[in-house]
Amino acid sequence: MIATERLAFTGEGIPPSRTRGTSVEAGSSDVPESVTSTSSARERQDRPAYNLLLFFIFVLMFRPQDDLRFLDPLHLAEVSGTLAVLSLVGGRMSRGRRIVAPAPELFLVLGLAAWMLVTAPFSVWPGGAVGIFTDLFSKVLVVFALIMNTVTTRDRFEKLVMVIGAGTSYMAFRAVANYLQGINLVEGNRIAGAGGLFGNPNDMALNMVAFLPLAIVIALMRRGAVARAIGVIGVPFIALAIVFTKSRGGMIGLVVMVAVFLYKVRRVRPGLAGAIVLACIASVPMLPESFTSRMSSIVNPEEDPTGSRAARKELLKEAYHTFLEHPAFGIGAGQFMNYSPEARTRYVAWRETHNAPLQVAAELGVPGLVLFVSIIWCGFAAARIAARTLRARAPAARTRPQRRGPRGEHERFTMYAAGFTASLAGWFVAALFASVAYYWTLYLVLGLAVALRDIVNADVQGPPAAPVPVRPRWKR
Repeated sequence: MIATERLAFTGEGIPPSRTRGTSVEAGSSDVPESVTSTSSARERQDRPAYNLLLFFIFVLMFRPQDDLRFLDPLHLAEVSGTLAVLSLVGGRMSRGRRIVAPAPELFLVLGLAAWMLVTAPFSVWPGGAVGIFTDLFSKVLVVFALIMNTVTTRDRFEKLVMVIGAGTSYMAFRAVANYLQGINLVEGNRIAGAGGLFGNPNDMALNMVAFLPLAIVIALMRRGAVARAIGVIGVPFIALAIVFTKSRGGMIGLVVMVAVFLYKVRRVRPGLAGAIVLACIASVPMLPESFTSRMSSIVNPEEDPTGSRAARKELLKEAYHTFLEHPAFGIGAGQFMNYSPEARTRYVAWRETHNAPLQVAAELGVPGLVLFVSIIWCGFAAARIAARTLRARAPAARTRPQRRGPRGEHERFTMYAAGFTASLAGWFVAALFASVAYYWTLYLVLGLAVALRDIVNADVQGPPAAPVPVRPRWKR
């Protein structure tokens, strides 16, 4: 499972996501002065809290304490997170502002957290269910809130995306290097994982599928040689790392993610689809035989010497029956591994549902499942709204796209919106084969998608446009 070094914080208000009477016309490449001044004001607010959040995400992604052991006792994540909370709360209170602005996505995640506590007394192990909340989900919740309430400008958004993309690329590089050296492998020849979010082969594949679209956008669209180099180098290493995990769920998620991404960017970068398809076709002959044989076990049970395919099918059936037996409150968050129904016929290692929606259904019942599905839907909706807003404000077409200026930035953010839709699609498909409902990835992608939506909508806010005088027909 993904490592549980998590942290707790809070956050605050983003400008309303939609406002009537915008002064930015569709098709205009000029930003009104009022919008520029508003963006500058947002950039100045909560800067210390944002910088501490950025440092926390750096620690989460790069895990420097793994290589520099003297950093381990310093608890960098805990310290930076606590300081971020104190900075945010202190700054907001000093300005007389509320600490957390209401948002549907935040209410849904709060609702899921509250339901975890409500169902704990009905759990097969109440203390364990409460522990999942206090040790893990409470920290995911507050980091999610902090992202929503401090990532309020385009610059902040791109810095955070850059840290996540660079961290994923770094972990992929380490994993590929280990694979080529034959170290840190499991089940004979699968990458074991580099720790943290990438702690085992399946978690590594799922997380890299979710973050790969961000690396692609960085490689194609970011300005600056360093940023572009990180993306260009990172994308192939992330793809190789996914292959070398030999994760069946991860590969299915990768295929879906690539298909969705190509569909969403077909109008922005039409040549990209052909290039990626050709690259995928060219790479097929280079795939290791152990990879293809493992993938064939998806449809051929005899190709699975470990028996994991059959074990997962048995666990899925058991989780489904558990849900039917406990539809109201479930058996407690994270407690399926400790549940021992009388109908179990044999011991199965790695006792998890291996299916995130089914995990929530069995552990939190129908209300928890409704909240969880609503959270995922909100992520897709946020990316769609951001894309629609950007499409309505598309600068006038030019003969050649520019990497600098309004048109270049507009295309980049349109690609980000497409990337988040693909990320969520890939994550969801891969999560159908993993028990990751309470872990970081979904909530990081959701937080970034909501932040993107609110930023692009806030950028079009301004004083109502002056009415255009209509000349009488006889003067025309």
